[in-house]
Amino acid sequence: MFQPTPIPEYNVGLADMTDVLTRNGLDLMQGILDGRTPAPSMARTMTQWIHEVGEGTVEFRGDPTADVLNPAGIVHGGWAMTLLDSALGCAVHTMLDAGEGYVSLDTSVRFVRAITAKTGQVRCIGRVQTRGRRIATAEGVIEDQQGRILATGTTSCFIQKIEG
Repeated sequence: MFQPTPIPEYNVGLADMTDVLTRNGLDLMQGILDGRTPAPSMARTMTQWIHEVGEGTVEFRGDPTADVLNPAGIVHGGWAMTLLDSALGCAVHTMLDAGEGYVSLDTSVRFVRAITAKTGQVRCIGRVQTRGRRIATAEGVIEDQQGRILATGTTSCFIQKIEG
């Protein structure tokens, strides 16, 4: 169970790649929280944001609204998938060394309960399961304020050095 928090006033924009390449992944994610690193514009568009980071773990929050409903009147699955994809990928990102990057190889999502505009704020916790030299895996859950699981997901990511 958790208490809702307002969406932060992030500095939104593109990060300087020189800066990105010289910092490890955990520092980069922490930089979004404290304003040293711009947050991606997707956070504002999707009303989803990083709430907390640690080594191998990230908590995102999201405010589903009537703007993201499908024709059946429930939150579009793509909104939930985006929340999981972000949390899972950012959890992996916290495990990267300076100069490393990743791309998602696959992501799998299971919807457990409907999310509606009345659900209120949700949280998504992503945790790294394994971090090898080239492949990392992560798992995550989206839950409501009462702690009920709404969706689960897994991902695998390909890790590589990024050339300047």
